[in-house]
Amino acid sequence: MQKSSLYPPVYVLGNGQLGRMLRYAGAPLDIQVEPLAFDAPLFDLPPNAVLTAEIERWEKTPLTELLGNHKNFVNQNVFSLLADRFTQKSLLDELILPTSPWCLLKDNHQWPDVFQTIGEKVVVKRRTGGYDGRGQWIINDKNKTDISNDLFGEVIAEKFIPFDYEVSIVGARFKNGEKRFYPVTHNLQQNGILRYSVVSTALTQQFAQQPAQQKQAEAMLGKIMDKLNYIGVMAMECFVVGDQLLINELAPRVHNSGHWTQLGCSISQFELHLRALLDLPTPQLQIFAPSVMVNLIGTEHNAQWLNTPFAQLHWYGKEVRPGRKVGHINLTHPDKTILIQLLEKLRGELPDDYQSGLNWAIEQLK
Repeated sequence: MQKSSLYPPVYVLGNGQLGRMLRYAGAPLDIQVEPLAFDAPLFDLPPNAVLTAEIERWEKTPLTELLGNHKNFVNQNVFSLLADRFTQKSLLDELILPTSPWCLLKDNHQWPDVFQTIGEKVVVKRRTGGYDGRGQWIINDKNKTDISNDLFGEVIAEKFIPFDYEVSIVGARFKNGEKRFYPVTHNLQQNGILRYSVVSTALTQQFAQQPAQQKQAEAMLGKIMDKLNYIGVMAMECFVVGDQLLINELAPRVHNSGHWTQLGCSISQFELHLRALLDLPTPQLQIFAPSVMVNLIGTEHNAQWLNTPFAQLHWYGKEVRPGRKVGHINLTHPDKTILIQLLEKLRGELPDDYQSGLNWAIEQLK
């Protein structure tokens, strides 16, 4: 007979790759993590169960209605708040945190005011959904009719930002208000989908001698988590314009740009999320080497990836389709020269559309 676990079981709404990685992050600590498909059958939930989710939105099913409204669902109200770009951006405005100028797009009579007060070029985004490059349009006065009448009220318009580059920060907040942050990660998006994440500097314990950007990002994300009384891991994606961070998106969950922590940090984002949910003792995070994460998008499995030293392949077991996230590769080494050599090895094992991104990642390490 199997002995009972030391900790309450953790159930995850959603059984994609994030739920899968939460499950095996919990295994060494004997934390039972159960990712659940939205259409899974109802079951008797243990009274001490902890509920979380791997995605901001879920379809309405008997199971999601039961669990999504359960008293044990941690951050229950935060998911719906941040899943809607209107309420998410309203929160940022309330906290006086920098983000691109925006407005709710209500009808086609609003266009003259939008182009005058928001910007001559705007990005129109669906309030809900529309991730990974979908549900977004770049609009100016010449193509405004691309926004059909059925979209009004369901989209926001943001000023198009000619940013210098993109970064994200992943952090966690515990029940007593303590926080842990990973270093700011540099990201490359292609066709609206994250392709590469790079952490080029190994920061010391507690990130001593923090650069200004790290301090700014931690203060911004920390303010958001405190306002929401949030528990667990949250990610914040930003545009960098000069020395300013503009918040682009928030995600109340583990995040694609934090995958590198599985190999490059003392505690991965997945384990950190579980530790925060269960209020477990957690030391300061320690980053011991530069790291790179390569997202595998719509490409077939290549066994030669396994022949890469100082690397970790995560294959999600999904059917390969164009634009679909099917896996990722983490690479970590204290010597950036060796890390660059590993990326050069991967160059011959990845499709043509990865080559420009490899050049970008290598430049971040120089």
